Amino acid sequence: MATLPNPLPKLTSDPSGRSLGLQLPPGRLMDATFDGPWHEPLLWHAAVRASPGGWSALGTPAGRAGLLPVLVDLGTGQGGPESWELAPGEMSYPGDHDAEDVLAEWWEEDAPDDEDWPGLAGALKLVADPDKRAADVADTLAEGLPWLSAPHLALVPARRSADIPAALGWSGAVHHEEDTARLCTVLRSWEDRFGIRLVALGYDHLAVSVAAPPADLEEADAIAAEHYAFSPDTVLPTQDDTLESYAETLIGARLWHFTWN
Repeated sequence: MATLPNPLPKLTSDPSGRSLGLQLPPGRLMDATFDGPWHEPLLWHAAVRASPGGWSALGTPAGRAGLLPVLVDLGTGQGGPESWELAPGEMSYPGDHDAEDVLAEWWEEDAPDDEDWPGLAGALKLVADPDKRAADVADTLAEGLPWLSAPHLALVPARRSADIPAALGWSGAVHHEEDTARLCTVLRSWEDRFGIRLVALGYDHLAVSVAAPPADLEEADAIAAEHYAFSPDTVLPTQDDTLESYAETLIGARLWHFTWN
């Protein structure tokens, strides 16, 4: 996968991040992968739990240094990122794939009611600045949720927020898609059409903030189809669930959360 120069090695001798224009709290660098230590750190994460305001305080200066923020979950039974069996060397590059081709392929593997792939949803109007929306959602998530019980702020060297899972070699959706870069291709498209930012990452789930959510059921129906292709376990977890009932939950939503069994 094509990457930018990684500024994280500088934190080995400069844990405060001052040489990068940062004021970091105590934290740790992580290089653990499925195949052993990576040749350079994959991420830095704070030693203490995230708190409201932390994303805004670090996000802008970190971006200038080539690092992007994300909340990582250290509270599940699978442990933190050092236990996630990351595989950065196995990832392709998100820019090498087409979002509609990827979604159509996933849809056709398990189309609901044998329906034809409906195509991509149209871009929607921003109702908030995407980065400000991400900070606001991150502040809410810092308070904790059942699926994000111990969020810690992390910094990852990545070109854009959508690329973070592939940059880490995250494999939380491996039973749905082995090449995480293809998931990131879709996230890139959602960045462009819906103003999403990746805000949280766990062992087998991720969450994005949404700055251009659907305003009505027609818009939501189109997006629900993409979500089903992206994560069937999220959209139709039981036989009683429907695409339309899921679509109703998307209207005006500031957060989309996806999980893979």
